[in-house]
Amino acid sequence: MKIKKGDTVVITTGKSKGKSGKVLYAFPKKDRVVVEGANIHKRHTRAPRQGEKGNILELPMPLHASNVKLLCNQCKKATRVGYTHTKKNKERICRKCKKTI
Repeated sequence: MKIKKGDTVVITTGKSKGKSGKVLYAFPKKDRVVVEGANIHKRHTRAPRQGEKGNILELPMPLHASNVKLLCNQCKKATRVGYTHTKKNKERICRKCKKTI
């Protein structure tokens, strides 16, 4: 998976289309990411004791990694991720401006 925790991404499909945010969690085995402030799910909880009120929790739910694009730091555009191989390691690059991410 080409998207990692801490990356800034733009959502390309779904009800949160067009929103951008930071990746909070990445699940490479499931090919899913959790983006801050996007794909919010409301969960109702019961009251812990008699006479108290229950709560409504707003939780960000995972999105499939194919539904997000990485936001390049230099050109400020949503882009696909490419790789360049050097002798020591491989680096992620922006497909539009060819700079390292």
